[in-house]
Amino acid sequence: MDTSNLLRLNWEICYDKEDWFLPVADALKGLTAEQAHWRPEGGPVNTIWETLNHLIFYKERMLKRMMGEETAYPEGVTNEDTFKVESTGEEAWAETVQHSHDVHLAIRERIAGLKDDDWENAAPGRRLDQWLNSLALHDAHHAGQIVLLRKLQGSWPAQRS
Repeated sequence: MDTSNLLRLNWEICYDKEDWFLPVADALKGLTAEQAHWRPEGGPVNTIWETLNHLIFYKERMLKRMMGEETAYPEGVTNEDTFKVESTGEEAWAETVQHSHDVHLAIRERIAGLKDDDWENAAPGRRLDQWLNSLALHDAHHAGQIVLLRKLQGSWPAQRS
């Protein structure tokens, strides 16, 4: 399997194709805005919504890198800033979920269009395949956090097929 196909498969597994672990899209399925904005008491824990915004931020940066529009981390933005939720409510939540879906698919399409020679030069700092693999693992990490939060709040089904 060539690099492009392997990364596209990993990209799908992390977002919408269940394999050894639950993908992000399935972890979000059926969530209301209220559930997405819920935070457990007693500790500094990000909400599901905050976590999804964080994932979107880094995927948007990757897409910009792949399009040659960004080469450095945005000045004045900290990692903590990436978790911010600007507005709440069902419509805002639906838009956030759709935005996550759209940026993920845009990267998938870009991956599909890359040739072997493109991997070396498509992103600054290290090979693009390394960046994308790391970003896919980032999704897997946060998908687990989302499921844990859903279990804590009681919005995760007791049984899954």
